[in-house]
Amino acid sequence: MSAEARSKQFGAAEEGGVIRCDACPVLCRIKPGRAGACDRYANEDGHLVRVDPVLLLEKAVEAGGNLVPFADAGWDGKLLDPERTFVTGVGSGTTYPDYKPAPFIVAAEHDGVDTVTVVTEGIFSYCGVKVKIDTDRHLGPETAPVRANGEQIGHVTTAEYGSQMLSIGGVRHLTGGSKKEGNVTCRALMDLCAGDPVTLSIDGGHEVVVQAGHAPIVDGHPEERMRVGCGSAAVGIFARQWLGHVDEVIVVDDHITGVLTEHQAGKVLQMPASGIRVRGRRSTPGRYFQVAQPGLGWGGTDITEPLEIIAKIDPATAWPGLRLLMTSTTGEDALYCVLDENLVPVPAEMPSAVRAVVDRIGENCEPSLCSVVFMAGAGGSLRAGVTENPVLLTRSVAAGETRVTMGGAPVYLWPGGGITVMADVTHMPKGSFGYVPTPAIVAPIEFTLPAALYEILGGHASDAVSIDDILRAVAPEARVEAWHGGNPWPFQQGAGTKSGGTKTGGKKTGGTGTGGAG
Repeated sequence: MSAEARSKQFGAAEEGGVIRCDACPVLCRIKPGRAGACDRYANEDGHLVRVDPVLLLEKAVEAGGNLVPFADAGWDGKLLDPERTFVTGVGSGTTYPDYKPAPFIVAAEHDGVDTVTVVTEGIFSYCGVKVKIDTDRHLGPETAPVRANGEQIGHVTTAEYGSQMLSIGGVRHLTGGSKKEGNVTCRALMDLCAGDPVTLSIDGGHEVVVQAGHAPIVDGHPEERMRVGCGSAAVGIFARQWLGHVDEVIVVDDHITGVLTEHQAGKVLQMPASGIRVRGRRSTPGRYFQVAQPGLGWGGTDITEPLEIIAKIDPATAWPGLRLLMTSTTGEDALYCVLDENLVPVPAEMPSAVRAVVDRIGENCEPSLCSVVFMAGAGGSLRAGVTENPVLLTRSVAAGETRVTMGGAPVYLWPGGGITVMADVTHMPKGSFGYVPTPAIVAPIEFTLPAALYEILGGHASDAVSIDDILRAVAPEARVEAWHGGNPWPFQQGAGTKSGGTKTGGKKTGGTGTGGAG
């Protein structure tokens, strides 16, 4: 398929060499030599062309049991091996106004099964990102607005174990508010998905710089560690290692603060009660809620002076010389004290044996990291570009018969109706995302399935083109990169979360499954 043939799928010529682009609902009128508002399509000599080339991914070849990396010195321009080449949706073009077949319907044979990969760039209004921030620091109250450049673009959602979670984007922020809100939201999504740093502020909370694959920066301070567990878990994990070196350990945590001698771990080790009682609401023995307010201090609390959480020391139980260790859930903060004759904790030099266990807490913490997961619902032009009966595609995807990828990256498919997927942006190729000025995000998506099944679904089988012909046509202009080694090969049996196949006329077509999140 030539570039000229592909360009005729879109646009309509008007007077003066102007082309009206119909690749999205904006319908830009593009003058010769100019690009549309999205910078994705341009008028080149009276033809509407895609500015960015289509992206082809080449899988490494196995030689002697080892994977030989592709194109160590860059692609040399030779015709690619169809068996190891995957045509992605990056740079492929769109299917708007819905009824047109996808830009690429790639026919190929893999492991003796005729397959089809339907390739397109989806225009997603219903999309956003879920941001996982590995830190026990309190970033802001749950449901608090998250802002970029003063505009609300999302909110704080439910915290998970060792991580704070943000929900960014979504149709209401993209198109349901002011024009500025939509544009700022779109820009933030583009930057987050591209792996660029984005500064976010949280109402009633703090400022955080988020960048996929990097540590978060909270109020100018780079985070280093993700907690080993809550205070109670830390007590349980390291109790035996503290035995004989300290008489009491308090692990300060915004969720559950642990007190060793009250905790079941201390009871099993037959440690005597210390008489030290922390403030807060007692949950179960040795486990306390709400010892302080959330914050950027010890264990995600607002505490900077840990002795403040001690409510009382019982003189009938405690004794002079009692050795007390207070530590955070990451081991970044720790204080060793010895009770004097008046049972007042006096800071003292931490013994090496105690320091070794505190260091062990830090050793067991994973590095603090920001993860950005793109989430979108595929409907409309996406499904119509695949088949004339879209609900059959939806059912096939849900059944695991059709595998979905985004730029070759595996997706997590949400259960229930529709095609709602999530993909780790660090597993997607650079430059995967674009936008249209409605605003909406443009992202690649591919559907891979057996050819026999594609016909059953009412697919645009007559528009399928062999991988050999596509490579001859687009490879000279294409962007070629190596396959991401962490992604399963879309044609590999059993690579996804589901496998199997569909029987057609008593013959099994073979299954592809739906890829699990990488």
